Amino acid sequence: MQLPANFDSVCLDGIMSDWLSALGEFSVEALVVLGPDPFAGQESRLVLALHPPRLLEAAQALAASQDFGAPWRDSDAPLVAWQDISRAAFGDLGRWRRLWLAHGFQSVVRIAFPLTVGRAFECYLFSARQWPDRTEPSQLAWSALNIWPLVKRALAQARNPLSPRELECLDLAFQGMTARKTGDMLACSERTVNFHLANAMNKLKVDNKMAAVQRACWFGLI
Repeated sequence: MQLPANFDSVCLDGIMSDWLSALGEFSVEALVVLGPDPFAGQESRLVLALHPPRLLEAAQALAASQDFGAPWRDSDAPLVAWQDISRAAFGDLGRWRRLWLAHGFQSVVRIAFPLTVGRAFECYLFSARQWPDRTEPSQLAWSALNIWPLVKRALAQARNPLSPRELECLDLAFQGMTARKTGDMLACSERTVNFHLANAMNKLKVDNKMAAVQRACWFGLI
């Protein structure tokens, strides 16, 4: 899998291709993972993982669309959605649906993994055939739920801008620990903890500890 240039290179190919192979009985032939852009507005999404890589343009069109984005989440819509994209009126398809149809895909299942402040990671599973009922989409959703911790961990490793110590301090801050308590736990001074937290805030482009924790969540680090 060729990862987009917006984060560090890491091999997710094995995870994604193995997952795709396991979904062969459902005629799923493409997987897309979208996630929030930590340095942009609430509706901005990035293509974080894709298989096969030849579908990058179609995946980027999906990320750029408003479909399943912030307005969807704000409406308390379901976290799992199933669409037969081939049945939509052509004028209502939008660019991403037209691109996926042009590649021969008929159906999509979308599973969301909510984050803080209205953000989410989203998995999309595309099939070249139509599913007759909810049975197969439900099984696909369970598949995504089961493999997501592994995918999230790999994505976090790929995107992580923090040092191990900075991340450790942020993780303890997320758990409600003060700098003094964190220092006691890590066998270092309170000043050292604040130094690591300041570095983390600088890398994450925020000016306070809680905002840094929130942005680390959007990277999938916490």
